[in-house]
Amino acid sequence: MDDFYRPILKYFRQRRMKAFAKMFSVTDQTRIIDIGGYKFNWLLIDERPHVLLVNLENEHWIDGRFEKVCGDGRCLKCADNEFDIAFSNSVIEHVGNCQDQLAFANEIRRVAPRYYVQTPNKWFFIEPHLIAPFLHWFSESVRVKLARYCSVWGWMTKPSRAEAEAFIKSIRLLDKRQMQQLFHDAQILEEKFLGTTKSLIAVRR
Repeated sequence: MDDFYRPILKYFRQRRMKAFAKMFSVTDQTRIIDIGGYKFNWLLIDERPHVLLVNLENEHWIDGRFEKVCGDGRCLKCADNEFDIAFSNSVIEHVGNCQDQLAFANEIRRVAPRYYVQTPNKWFFIEPHLIAPFLHWFSESVRVKLARYCSVWGWMTKPSRAEAEAFIKSIRLLDKRQMQQLFHDAQILEEKFLGTTKSLIAVRR
């Protein structure tokens, strides 16, 4: 699945990361917290900011300008405005229910005066995790059934019903109205593809 998805991912991520770096005037001195991200994104731009990567994996390492720690985006162990920018890409749709997403959004807004939070648009016709058209607009029970046999994810991973159910339950896509509610002090940008809104990006700068 990774081998199939990585070229597509790199194409969109590189465009997005370069736009982010320009929008926020990122420099080699900029201090960024990336909640749920990995080094991959930051190697796609020319700028070399200092980045703290926060993930659920139980590991801690430092590699030059990168540091990775174990942490929960809903309850970050950071001081208020400790960083210049809080960044998150395709993560908030995975953190849980609406209360979990609100806690995640509040932490983003707390730890930095500026932030950038991207998420797939619920009303884009392709579900990006399953790589399937329209499937995400059905009820959860129907999605579980269709995900196994009517998506690229299902064809390539061949999940059991329990695995498909767990995967579907782990995703809560958002629309523009919901993003604005979560990030009421942000501008919600729309990332377009084929004339439709592919992603939503909450920006405070």
